[in-house]
This record gives sequence, structure tokens and C-alpha cells, in this order.
Amino acid sequence: MKINNIPFGITDWSTIEPTEHIGATGMALWRTRTFGDLRVRMVEYSPGYLADHWCSKGHILLCLEGELHTELADGRTFTLSPGMSYQVADQAEPHRSSTTTGARLFIVD
Repeated sequence: MKINNIPFGITDWSTIEPTEHIGATGMALWRTRTFGDLRVRMVEYSPGYLADHWCSKGHILLCLEGELHTELADGRTFTLSPGMSYQVADQAEPHRSSTTTGARLFIVD
């Protein structure tokens, strides 16, 4: 990733209006900032959330609160707790997320 033409700035995530995204079960609230081609998000998944699709977009994701389960299309599964992260490239390995307890994430893609 190469980051260009973004001046120094501060984001108070509490001031960013959330958008609601319904999953197969549960829902997610996204607070999003976009800087050119770079999308930066604070995402909150409700308890019982399950993504309604397999995602092929690349991300760098940091779990801030709760527990996040990530399933890859090949059947592997991973669990993130606060302080853990994952990274995956665009079109590399389709993945989908779920949580039983809820989770708050910081995501760059």
C-alpha cells in the first residue's frame, strides 16, 4: 500500500455519522472516512452478526473490542480478540465475518 496526498489529520470517530449494514443475521454500523482510494472505517458488529456475503476485498483489520470469527472459503477459521489483527490482499482469499458477542473493529482497505 502506498499512501499519497493525505495531509496530517485527526478523526474523532464519535462525530462520524454511522451507516447501517444488515448481515445475514445481525447488523453492522460503519463510520467511514475516505482518502482518495483509501477507505478507513470504525465498524461495530452486533451480537449474532453473520456477513451476508463472501468478501474478496483486501483489508487490514484490528479487533478493538469483543470477538470476531473469520471463515475463509477454503474452510479455515480464525478468531480475533482485542489487540489481534489480520491482513489479506485483494482477491486473495474470500472471507466472511461473524460474532456471537459483538465486536468493534478498525479497518483499512
